[in-house]
Amino acid sequence: MTDDQSFNANLIDGIQRFQNARGRAFWQAIFGLLRGKSAELLSFEDIRARLRLSEESYRGLQDIPLDKIRGSVGRYRDFNSSFLPRSNDMQERWSRVYAVASGMMGLPPIEVYQVGDVYFVRDGNHRVSVAKEMGAQTIQAHVTELTTPVPFYAGMSDKEIDEASAYATFLEDTGLSRTRMHHQSLRLSDASRYPDMMGLIHIHREIMTKLKSQPVSIDQAAADWYDNVYRPAATLMRKYKMMEEHPERTEADLFLWLVGNLGALREVFEEQPDEEHQAGMVEFLRSRGMNVPDDFLADSVNPAALSLDYMQQALGLSGDDDESDPGT
Repeated sequence: MTDDQSFNANLIDGIQRFQNARGRAFWQAIFGLLRGKSAELLSFEDIRARLRLSEESYRGLQDIPLDKIRGSVGRYRDFNSSFLPRSNDMQERWSRVYAVASGMMGLPPIEVYQVGDVYFVRDGNHRVSVAKEMGAQTIQAHVTELTTPVPFYAGMSDKEIDEASAYATFLEDTGLSRTRMHHQSLRLSDASRYPDMMGLIHIHREIMTKLKSQPVSIDQAAADWYDNVYRPAATLMRKYKMMEEHPERTEADLFLWLVGNLGALREVFEEQPDEEHQAGMVEFLRSRGMNVPDDFLADSVNPAALSLDYMQQALGLSGDDDESDPGT
């Protein structure tokens, strides 16, 4: 059999395989609708925007698992989540790719973006579809990785992606994804509470601005708050094994719960005239049964240490109980 005859035979087989794949795409859409489970591919542009992705680096030619390819750069509507073709208009191209894949040369590598352990097809959507139809487990790909500040993995639900998006937005808005790239987790189980965490950072910023008598950026305040308030508090939580009693919660959940009443400090700080700011803070702390540090009135007071003092009082621990950070 000549090469042309072999190609034509494979092309005919490809047409039949395409029709079978197209039929399965229909039934997957029906079952997905009835079960309330999406059969859509992920849009790379959407995920890139939601996770605030920017930095990318080429990782070379690799064999990547086909089951981790879950999205596409531009053709996420042409295939379903299993990379089955959705339109009969794709038959000719798909069948030709199948015929080439069935020949001696095989398929050329595809190009993908990697986010976490998920891959998005940049070039080669038909090749991925055909490879999966032929039962392959891996495919060669030129991989460009985009660093994500939050965990991202195959099989995430829409709700989990929304939560990851909220976390990424918090890290971007505070600058912690840049200034503290290897930070301990600040993930909240309730994504609607990131504004509350941001409120604590704004309080910290205003205290720093007041005591320094000069503007403090949100990035500076967040980094100082992380180094001297959140991370030491997380260390205390681990030392006293507080998370063992709340396995369903995160450290950030517990932190926010413990200092949640400090959220009202921002309101007190803004509503009082300048000369009454300090008195308002003192009154607020005492009303919550929290001792006011002796050096509160000192010009040299460290706002981070002051905030940590509040945190330790809320925990019922003294500053002497703190220990060195176990690592970021």
